[in-house]
Amino acid sequence: MNTGLPAVLACGAWLKNAACLLEQGEPHWSPVHGDLGDPAACAALDRSLDALRAGARTGIAAVAHDLHPDFYSTQRAHALAAHLGVPAIGVQHHHAHIAAVMAEHGIAGPVIGLALDGVGLGSDGGAWGGELLWVAPQGWRRLGSLWPLRLAGGDIAAREPWRMAAAALHALGRNDEIESRFAPVVGAQAARVVGRMLEGGLNSPATSSTGRWFDAAAGALGLSVRQSHEAEAAIALEQAATRWRGGEVSTDGLFALGADGRLDLRPALAALLDRRFPAVEQAAAAFHAALADGLAQWALSAARAHGCDTVCLGGGCFMNALLSARVARVLQQGGLRVLRPQAASCGDAGLALGQAWAVAQQLHAGHCTTPDHTGPHHIEEMRACA
Repeated sequence: MNTGLPAVLACGAWLKNAACLLEQGEPHWSPVHGDLGDPAACAALDRSLDALRAGARTGIAAVAHDLHPDFYSTQRAHALAAHLGVPAIGVQHHHAHIAAVMAEHGIAGPVIGLALDGVGLGSDGGAWGGELLWVAPQGWRRLGSLWPLRLAGGDIAAREPWRMAAAALHALGRNDEIESRFAPVVGAQAARVVGRMLEGGLNSPATSSTGRWFDAAAGALGLSVRQSHEAEAAIALEQAATRWRGGEVSTDGLFALGADGRLDLRPALAALLDRRFPAVEQAAAAFHAALADGLAQWALSAARAHGCDTVCLGGGCFMNALLSARVARVLQQGGLRVLRPQAASCGDAGLALGQAWAVAQQLHAGHCTTPDHTGPHHIEEMRACA
């Protein structure tokens, strides 16, 4: 790491919160506090920030945080920055995931990043989670995203995978199948309401979340209707795919790379919904393979276009061993170096390092100049590669 970087204290995000002080190029971590919906976790974050600040050997130049204004970690960052008389600087969630990998591995040059998770606030205010990024110390750029699915009912859709399977039907132009397909599972009224919400765009925001694509696949295969804990559907899908022992599954025709930068997995979902695979395990394996091959081809194309030789993998979806192994293998076969987090979590528990590193790099380059500490500041997404 660059030991000439200014010291930055980062507050993390919401889920699996942890704070990090990056000082003289070295990270100093707090314990993982858990999700900040729990008041005890908020209090633990307060104590950790005080401890990290007290242990700093140099002056803290800035406090880094997620872009989401409602996170307790964001609010705490602003209060602490005002107390210290330094800027509070926001870092986009998926930029931070890739920056964390760059920080750990000491990468100075531009990289292509695949940032895959459940959700993070995008720089456009949208719900991101399946992102192809170009990231360098001097800035970042969003190159593309997964094809968006709609969250019927908002956040509840993340807890009910059948709604994401319904959203996949809607994205395929098959809204009229929602009620007949899901009424036996959730009841006619619930299926009818969700179908109408999706058709009318009512309380159905779009998301590029990879986690929601996993939910849609699990819902389409009947592996999960409602989740009792985070990632339950994705884990069930991975376990089913792991049980497949019938050999390699072809991914021909199961994904498409659009000229608009989107990776389109609708063909894979259509195959699952139409039961084109005789066994659930084969179907689950096919979805994993299609997602992995699509991601790898997407990143390979971007790396060639932007002259990069390194791809960084970040975000909680890379806890999926099948996905991460296949993506890495295909990228390496294409001649690229693949980097993943080793010392810290690829999920949100490791996010604060990326926040701190991104802000420290920008301050070091003189790009995060702030005339006062009262207004919001964040690292802007670059509109063109430098």
